[in-house]
Amino acid sequence: MVPEPCRLDDLSRAPLHCRMIDAELLEILVCPEDKTPVTLASAEILATLNARIAAGGVKTRGGAAVTEVVSEGLVRADGKYLYPVREDIPVMLIDEAIGLG
Repeated sequence: MVPEPCRLDDLSRAPLHCRMIDAELLEILVCPEDKTPVTLASAEILATLNARIAAGGVKTRGGAAVTEVVSEGLVRADGKYLYPVREDIPVMLIDEAIGLG
């Protein structure tokens, strides 16, 4: 079962798994490439990405195939890349970023 997606509008009402990223941590996290802020991925972004993953062909920037459902992620300010959150830990590595375009 896929966890309920995270909501951007009110983290206090978000599902428990979305609250694992401390609000203070989220405020200081930035994209490691361009240093712009990141935000929690919306349900729409996650649904679209997971549909692409299910269809095959999604790769990380490092070239690794993405085969697992992404239940949480952080999106770069320009909306081009998502950094996955695995086991409540943001993976803020350029090679692990997943293109959203």
